[in-house]
Amino acid sequence: MTAHGSSPGHGHGHSHGNAADAPAAPAGSGRLLALLLVPAALAALIAMVVLWPGEQRSTNTQGLDQDLARGTVTAIHPGDCGPGPTACPQADVRITGGPGEGQTVSVPAPAGIGAPTLAGGDKIVMVYGPDAPPGSQYQVIDFQRGSPLLLLALLFVAVVIIAGRWQGLAALGGLIVSFAVLVLFVLPAILNGSSPLLVAVAGSAVIMFAVLYLTHGVNVWTSVAVLGTLGALLLTGVLGLVFTNAAHFTGLASENAGMISASYPDVDVRGLLLAGIIIGSLGVLDDVTVTQAVTVAELHRADPAMPRTALFAAANRVGRAHIASTVNTLVLAYAGASLPLLLLFTAGGRSTADLLTSEVVATEVVRTAVGSIGILAAVPLTTWLAVAVLPSPAASAGSRSRGRRRKFRTTAWSRRG
Repeated sequence: MTAHGSSPGHGHGHSHGNAADAPAAPAGSGRLLALLLVPAALAALIAMVVLWPGEQRSTNTQGLDQDLARGTVTAIHPGDCGPGPTACPQADVRITGGPGEGQTVSVPAPAGIGAPTLAGGDKIVMVYGPDAPPGSQYQVIDFQRGSPLLLLALLFVAVVIIAGRWQGLAALGGLIVSFAVLVLFVLPAILNGSSPLLVAVAGSAVIMFAVLYLTHGVNVWTSVAVLGTLGALLLTGVLGLVFTNAAHFTGLASENAGMISASYPDVDVRGLLLAGIIIGSLGVLDDVTVTQAVTVAELHRADPAMPRTALFAAANRVGRAHIASTVNTLVLAYAGASLPLLLLFTAGGRSTADLLTSEVVATEVVRTAVGSIGILAAVPLTTWLAVAVLPSPAASAGSRSRGRRRKFRTTAWSRRG
């Protein structure tokens, strides 16, 4: 995995430096990293094969399985809703896909606080209930969003390729690998009753190996980042296991988890919480570890005579500046996702202590704290590994001195000739 320590043909850059152009590490370091990482990669692949979902077990999915129809609103008109002054608008919808395709049906428009307003030309999604009374078999549940999302995806791909060029293209390949592992392995395996924790560990390891080597190339510095990410993920998983047990989380704090538990009783919802912590941390960890590995390499390039302790301290300072903003980003991301819930609790007059220790909020607190600790640990761990694989300052100085002597002899010989 690490044989190509400095080959330009096998490395890709990073936003904080180019690993392919980094100084070559001793061959022994590459072999040692390979001895550590090859068994880990094989273990991840074997675990993936063992946990691969077979035929899905029969479960009670009532409420999850729905017949969906897609259509286009052709007209809005008043409807009959019985006695009373309340208006009940009806929408005429031409069904373009699903049950009743080709028909035009009249459905009640969404009503109530916050309900979306329909207009002619809107593309909507309806749920079809064949056993419902005539006139109520179709109910509007959502808008079709395929076109704007496809446009945004194409714009995203274009910007990534223009900004990152070949490395941007490699990053898109890594994104496809991540999505494929999640959709084809992680989700079906968990629904099939496998341990969410084991599935998340195996899936995250496969994603990490594939994405980092695909995006940043097969070289010593990527291998250092992979090893640092593995160590930080292990710490994150252990801390998550300890504190989810200590806090007596049931895993049923959200409505979605309750629906999964009711429909798929074999799914370990507590393990699902741990799996979310591990997978959620991976995306930030690989950025931090690659940054640290390349930072050490570039600092060594700038001053090959710098002592290891000074190099470690300098790279750590860069890492601390990076993680300060990263941790804040994690906290704000979780707070933003939980904002409606926090508003609900605040409006209910609950004290701050009660708010923070309720399972719904405490789950996010543990998720944020555990993920942040893993990120914080990744910086010194990866920095230490990167410093350890570098040649000693004396060896670097000797190499430069030999290079100067060879250059002097070549110049002198050419003058003599």
